[in-house]
Amino acid sequence: MLRLVLDTNIWLDLLVFDDPGIKPLQAAVAAGDAEIVINADCETELLRVLGYPLQKWTLDAKRQAVCIATCRTVARKIETHCSITLPACADPDDQMFLELAAGAGAHYLLSKDQALLALANRRPPLPFHIVTPGEFTAHLGVNSADRVMPRTV
Repeated sequence: MLRLVLDTNIWLDLLVFDDPGIKPLQAAVAAGDAEIVINADCETELLRVLGYPLQKWTLDAKRQAVCIATCRTVARKIETHCSITLPACADPDDQMFLELAAGAGAHYLLSKDQALLALANRRPPLPFHIVTPGEFTAHLGVNSADRVMPRTV
């Protein structure tokens, strides 16, 4: 089973924006081919961002709670300790995703954030892949997503 870490923007795509590019990820999780992991720091960041005005969506407290409840249903919350030296991300706020991916033994960190994606091909390589949702889909070889998790908002 693939172990995945999602950055906050990918969580928003999954929970709020109904991004069609997330459907293969949803299908992989629904089929039991992948699991999403999250830790307390990343969950706190998600909760904070859910309170922001999000494009045409402004989520009231009830909708924010539904999103977090869905996150907690979809992802396995874990405690990790990163025992390897990681490169410093240009955006210090994104360092927690690198640390979670390394500490959790993740296969993939899914992101559309340029600061994280800039580290994808560094040498020496990281012990996980940093990919966009589209690149993840290509890695899976998925052409369609028949089984998906419901959108919460």
